[in-house]
Amino acid sequence: MSPVASDDRGSGSTDMTKTSSRRARRRMTGKERREQLLDIGRVLFSERGFEGTSVEEIAAKAGVSKPVVYEHFGGKEGLYAVVVDREMRQLLDMVTEGLTAGHPRELLEQAAFALLDYIEQHTDGFRILVRDSPVTQTTGNFASLISDIATQVEDILGLEFKARGFDAKLAPLYAQALVGMVALTGQWWLNVRKPKKAEVAAHLVNLAWHGLDGLEPRPRLIGHRKA
Repeated sequence: MSPVASDDRGSGSTDMTKTSSRRARRRMTGKERREQLLDIGRVLFSERGFEGTSVEEIAAKAGVSKPVVYEHFGGKEGLYAVVVDREMRQLLDMVTEGLTAGHPRELLEQAAFALLDYIEQHTDGFRILVRDSPVTQTTGNFASLISDIATQVEDILGLEFKARGFDAKLAPLYAQALVGMVALTGQWWLNVRKPKKAEVAAHLVNLAWHGLDGLEPRPRLIGHRKA
């Protein structure tokens, strides 16, 4: 057997291996591709904002052509809208599921923890929500999200106001004030991450529950969450 023949067979074997490898790669389904594009868009929108992100970059990171992005979402605006909607539902679900206590003070603790948990676990999503929405986006921004959460808190406060003989018509005002305070503090804590989450929650509830006149120097949590 000549060395040349042996070399030719080796080359052919390598080519067959490459071909088999290519065949072994499974093409993404439409659903998988859509999820991939959403994950990539979520990261880019978080890092650079809506205006700083391009369809070209999204497509390049996904290893596809621009028409694939348009096919799934109709453009950058459509992709952004789906990302925002998912994040809003995630946060609303966490807040809704977190409000389980019967005592109003513990409810405040749970609301604070729910938002801080979301910021900690879904940082990219929170950064997207607090950025300015594109001009074409009329709904689904952080302000509307906070309003939705405040509406849920409003019902709880309304019942508490009635039980205490207060004017229940003022419940919406207090709900907006409480949720807004937690949300803005959350934006600040997103960057500094100090003090620890439980301590932030305790101080938020301290101010909301006691007011400036009755602040505790070392506030404590009464619920089961301590971290």
